[in-house]
Amino acid sequence: MSRTVDVQLDTFPLSEVFTISRGSRSEARVLTVKITQDGKTGWGECVPYGRYGETIESVSAQIRAIDPKTDRLELQRTVPAGAARNAYDCALWDLEAKQTGKRAWELAGLAAPGPEITAFTLSLDTPDNMRLSAHRNRHRPLLKIKLGTSDDVARVQAVRAGAPHAGIIVDANEGWTADIYADLAPHLVDLGVILVEQPLPAGQDSYLAEIERPLPVCADESVHDRASLKSLVGKYDVVNIKLDKTGGLTEALALKTAAQQHGFDVMVGCMVGSSLAMAPAVLLAQGALVTDLDGPLLLAKDRDDALQFDKAGVHPSTATLWG
Repeated sequence: MSRTVDVQLDTFPLSEVFTISRGSRSEARVLTVKITQDGKTGWGECVPYGRYGETIESVSAQIRAIDPKTDRLELQRTVPAGAARNAYDCALWDLEAKQTGKRAWELAGLAAPGPEITAFTLSLDTPDNMRLSAHRNRHRPLLKIKLGTSDDVARVQAVRAGAPHAGIIVDANEGWTADIYADLAPHLVDLGVILVEQPLPAGQDSYLAEIERPLPVCADESVHDRASLKSLVGKYDVVNIKLDKTGGLTEALALKTAAQQHGFDVMVGCMVGSSLAMAPAVLLAQGALVTDLDGPLLLAKDRDDALQFDKAGVHPSTATLWG
């Protein structure tokens, strides 16, 4: 078997500056992995994330250190969950699909996928600006708001005013305390918020098991792969599965099954990346409680053969893009 692996940095400008409580960005910097064998090339993408100690350089080095002969099963045993394994794993899925002439969903034993309604994320801003942004996006069925500041209720009120009929989910990005959650949750429920992601810092969330949760709580930074699940029982209602956390589609599919067996609902999320990163996640999102795969909608320029987004949601990829 003669197989070559290439990894490169690709940069995609955003349509506007995107801000969360941890900072702002004007571009998405991703790593693209290409695995070539017998004239066929599989593609994968990942977004190294500083919150988990990853950099472009460290993840690139991880990918280059993987033996090109490694298959998907061995990859799970030899490379830890994270961005590097994600891009490599997804590239192997794409390669196998091209070698066999089958779609990735067939190889995974899944039903043919369809479109899924996705959340659209509003950048953190002043309440007035967020109201205007919500009004521009009032046609979208589900809006996501990045919170974690002292003005959180005012921001949600502003978004509700700008988009009276949209569903709303909020992401506190580990920025609250237990007391803040207890204080804010009833007000957010009254405003029609249906879910909050990661209100407390990962590792400091035990209080969630001791209180009523009128606003359902979704684990994000607290969940990575199946090994994370046991510690979440009783604290969270939903788990947010992201390929860059699980280390690819292989573990993500297993995590989804295990999470549902533990009684969790599932959200499928993403980092800010291109359609190549979202394509395998669309397979994972089938039937999820919440789909949050809006990365390409935030870009000024996307990949060729990009995913289609319309009133039905985000559609599965063409074989030309991935899988």
